[in-house]
Amino acid sequence: MSVDPLLEPFQLKHLRLKNRIMTTSHEPAYPEGGMPKDRYRAYHEERAKAGVALAMTAGSAAVSKDSPPVFNNVLAYSDEVVPWIQNLTDSCHEHGCAVMIQLTHLGRRTTWNKGDWLPSVSSSKHREPAHRAFPKLIEDWDIERIINDFADAAQRMQAGGMDGIELQVYGHLLDQFWSPLSNDLEGPYGADTLENRMRFPMDVLAAIRKRVGNDFIVGFRFTADEAQKGGITAAEGLEISKKLAASGQLDFLNVIRGRIHTDPAMTDVIPVQGMRSAPHLDFAGEVKKATGMPTFHAARIPDVATARHAIKSGLLDMVGMTRAHMADPHIVRKITQGREQDIRPCVGATYCLDRIYQGGEALCIHNAATGRELTMPHDIPPAKIKRKVVIVGAGPAGLEAARVCAERGHDVTVFEAQSDAGGQVRITAMTPRRREMLSIIEWREAQCTAMGVTLQYNTYAELDDVTALAPDVVIIATGGLPNIELFESGQEATLVETTWDIITGDVKPADKILIYDESGDHPAMQAAEIAAEAGCTVEIMTPDRVFAPDIMAMNLVPYMRSLQDKDVTFTVTRRLLGVERKGNRLVATIGTDYSDHTHTAEYDQVVVNYGTLPLDELYLTLKPLSSNGGAVDQNALIAGTVQNSVRNADGKFQLFRIGDAVSARNTHAAIYDALRLAKDL
Repeated sequence: MSVDPLLEPFQLKHLRLKNRIMTTSHEPAYPEGGMPKDRYRAYHEERAKAGVALAMTAGSAAVSKDSPPVFNNVLAYSDEVVPWIQNLTDSCHEHGCAVMIQLTHLGRRTTWNKGDWLPSVSSSKHREPAHRAFPKLIEDWDIERIINDFADAAQRMQAGGMDGIELQVYGHLLDQFWSPLSNDLEGPYGADTLENRMRFPMDVLAAIRKRVGNDFIVGFRFTADEAQKGGITAAEGLEISKKLAASGQLDFLNVIRGRIHTDPAMTDVIPVQGMRSAPHLDFAGEVKKATGMPTFHAARIPDVATARHAIKSGLLDMVGMTRAHMADPHIVRKITQGREQDIRPCVGATYCLDRIYQGGEALCIHNAATGRELTMPHDIPPAKIKRKVVIVGAGPAGLEAARVCAERGHDVTVFEAQSDAGGQVRITAMTPRRREMLSIIEWREAQCTAMGVTLQYNTYAELDDVTALAPDVVIIATGGLPNIELFESGQEATLVETTWDIITGDVKPADKILIYDESGDHPAMQAAEIAAEAGCTVEIMTPDRVFAPDIMAMNLVPYMRSLQDKDVTFTVTRRLLGVERKGNRLVATIGTDYSDHTHTAEYDQVVVNYGTLPLDELYLTLKPLSSNGGAVDQNALIAGTVQNSVRNADGKFQLFRIGDAVSARNTHAAIYDALRLAKDL
């Protein structure tokens, strides 16, 4: 039998990695007070026990106090971190998983008004657009201090039992020195020669080696092509790579292509859905060929087939599947067991990264257990008593509830009014760039079918349909319909269309269109893109101070790229108060929350994006027949214990509703609703 190239071991210096799959450095923002405590440990341990060979933790751990985290990073400059690192390392080592950490100084890629309020420093006098802090041009004593900080931090990681470290050399301080686009220095660290630009990273490397010795593994994660005029070219990047290999001080190269100084640049480095998979893989292979060094790489390698190609073709030695492991931490186990079809797919939504860049925590859009390993199971345990469960609605909430209940061993029937499952996700996927979202539904459908769930489509379930099955539990996951009632005025805007109308093609966009966005999520931007591509004049209006706040940085990039060359304007801090007809046109009355000022404007069409209102008629009909009256014991839900609320002793079944059948939220909230309710039924 041929051996799967992904499952072949790899010898990295003295360290034997049991297969070729790794999670590359990323910061899920789970530390507590800068320490990688139990939540952080459990997150990495889940992937370790399922077979990943190398966990590269942190993205990145800060080595200096004037490199305050822009989100909740590990503080590698504190001695307090050592026992927590030891705990994390030991937990992963128990499962045969090697553990390393990425260290960095952010330089100008941070801000001064966090942590100890120290000025940011950089080799550049210019601020980075993404983080906006004007740095102090670094001085000689800063350089000496930071070199020592790197060495101290590396020594702490070694004391914590780690197998090695990786230095972050793209976008952060080390890279700011060696990129001609961000080096304004003169003298030995100046921009005049490549040798001078590389001097600071190499001095840091030398200081680390002096502290940790030759047996501790050290690598660089670096950009070998900045893909921008005036920056490091591919040819110079290969030259840098050869110099790194020739230094004899590095044990691996982790290759990146591009820059991360703006949201669009970062999105090209870390592509989102609708963008090309593995866009930099072949270039990483060129670095490996030119240097002969152990080479790692990760950039939208979401599936096993692409990862297998990367190893089999000799392009990489270790392949990073980081977002893929957020979607399914058990990838290696499922490969080993011949269950690749059961791998929960990464759909490239990048909900994970976008959340941390808004100061949140990384969560997977359709695996609600990721980051919640201490409270939510990835493997669903069987129930002690088999029950009959009826679920109404086959959107993401309903299908997740069905999947989890089936894993529990229950008898599950799902009613769906449409001919296909998917709910609002199916509408989302009508935008070509977002078609991957359908995998959220298709994976659950396949899992449910394999476990014997009865999926009954084209059935608008009513009271008799539900009660005829004599259920023990009824879960309402009917979602909602677009809300067109204007805020506070209570006026239903009967003359308007909804974003769903435009996205589905039920209504064609008119010549001059106002898209009024009070939700700040994808549908408004999807509708705007459709209208703009049809040649319409589009105005996107919001009462907020920024537009589309819920889409967040990286997912906004493709929309903006598609709209920049079209007749589209963005209007903020304006509230739609009413719409009236005037001949063939519509007159919108527009106000603002900031004053009493109002004005009118004429459009051919007004489209409203204001969330959904629950489809709750069936729920309200069933409520008096249920034992719990639809009530959820929130303390039990949060604690992960059984729902035992009884409000009607004569009730025949427990009744719950989840997802947008409760209130307008998002896909992750719907799936989390389903998981944390159904796992204890």
